Amino acid sequence: MNSTHDTDPEETSETPGSARILALTVCSAAIGGTFQYGYNISIINAPTSYIQGFINDTYMERWGTSLDIPQVTILWTVIVSAFSLGGLVGALLAGPMAVHFGRKNSLLLNNSFLFVGAVLVLTCRVAKSFEMIILARFLVGMNSGVSMNIQPMYFGESAPKHLRGAVAFSSAVFTAFGIFLGQVVGLTELLGTEPLWPYLLASNALPASIQLLTLPWFPESPRYLLIDRGDREACVRALGRLRGGEAPVSEMEEMLQEQQQQQSIALSSGGAASAKTPWALFKDRDLLPQLRTVMAASSAMMLCGNDSFYFYASYIFLEAGIPPEKVQYVTIGTGASELTASILSNFLIERVGRRYLLVGGYSLMSCWTVVFTVALNLQSRGVAGMPYLSMACVFSYILSFGLGPAGVTGILPAEIFDQAARPAAYMVAGSLMWISLFLVGMLFPFIVNSLGDFCFLPFLAVCLVSALFLGLTLPETKDKTLAEITAEFHRKNETKNDRPGRQVDESNTDQPQLHTACSFTSLTQDPGCNQKNRD
Repeated sequence: MNSTHDTDPEETSETPGSARILALTVCSAAIGGTFQYGYNISIINAPTSYIQGFINDTYMERWGTSLDIPQVTILWTVIVSAFSLGGLVGALLAGPMAVHFGRKNSLLLNNSFLFVGAVLVLTCRVAKSFEMIILARFLVGMNSGVSMNIQPMYFGESAPKHLRGAVAFSSAVFTAFGIFLGQVVGLTELLGTEPLWPYLLASNALPASIQLLTLPWFPESPRYLLIDRGDREACVRALGRLRGGEAPVSEMEEMLQEQQQQQSIALSSGGAASAKTPWALFKDRDLLPQLRTVMAASSAMMLCGNDSFYFYASYIFLEAGIPPEKVQYVTIGTGASELTASILSNFLIERVGRRYLLVGGYSLMSCWTVVFTVALNLQSRGVAGMPYLSMACVFSYILSFGLGPAGVTGILPAEIFDQAARPAAYMVAGSLMWISLFLVGMLFPFIVNSLGDFCFLPFLAVCLVSALFLGLTLPETKDKTLAEITAEFHRKNETKNDRPGRQVDESNTDQPQLHTACSFTSLTQDPGCNQKNRD
């Protein structure tokens, strides 16, 4: 593949073919990735009463006695919690999988968890075992934990700089689409009935099959091929396919610079270049500002109470006078709201920027939480019209969440960490997300019992602190290289970096060039260029 010197890397126009390949890659990866997370947290709601009845009937057949309502509730809680625990395990597996198997192959292998889970739920009635549902939900959670980490990584490493945010944000669009479609499929007219609930829970095998049939035809992450595997020719081919022709010179030079920096760090430490572990990430003082920001954003995404608003929605709709048999249709509106907001944000992210969407989202959520709390209190006192105000707050809160935190949070590790630290950063971020989701799911019923109409005040505190902290510590990453983002982090956090092995040379942040590394053109002409530089 030949490249020209007179091409302006910033003015290189993308061909229709490049947009098509990139869009199809995104769809193929996401339909078996973050779509599954949204779909699987949604489809479990419709068959709740049927599964609880199955648990009681199974126990009766085994032991000749039925379970009390609290005992059935406990077992149901175990089934629901198994998804979060599986997600935590999947998040911890995602880093090693991404390094050893690659981004694309990890997503393909990840479908094995879903297929085993589908077999378990389809045969649980024959086996008369509710324990199989627990194991199935654990495996489905593992699938979601892996995809929630690896898919944004894959997208962030495959997209051009000017589309990086929009492509990575599509993970949130597919998550919201999964929630919405799961609500639709769970309707009583479709699979949300007593005879069909096993097929509802096993329906996640269909998107997994689509991914297995389509994703192998698309390229692996170019950054992974070059920096992790050292396969320069494969990187050039993959980048060329994703860009619809030739690999852009500026992108290749930026990746080569990052590769050279990691090799220099490895040589200075007397070892080979390798991916960081989470523990190494915590010990690296130069990366602590980025790590703190990602940890705060990932925890806040689940601790902000968005899932609790979904939980509270049915009660609010009933109080607003909607007939019980119609609530399921109105509830679909919550999923449609998040989907609409995520699509809108996908168009805004490259114009407004990540920081404004994230901080603005949490700020709006804080406002709606205050209004919602007031409305709940007035509603309990019988003030007319308050159920409708509460219903409006539910939709507004979910819209605000979809506009910013739902998508921007997953982008951050891909944009602010280098190739060596990125998998470990996603492991830390993903683990905190799943632990936070588990804690909210377990504690929210107790919060409701203790605080009553003020049960959303803890979420208000989370949203306010998150908006303030991220506003102070997170720089804008839109249209910036890793070098520029890292330097901005150090300036924003007032840290100095004059030690050897630094991730970025601040004197060279305006326009990263290859000093000791070879250029892309010389690379294609002389494959031994990198080795000469190392020698």
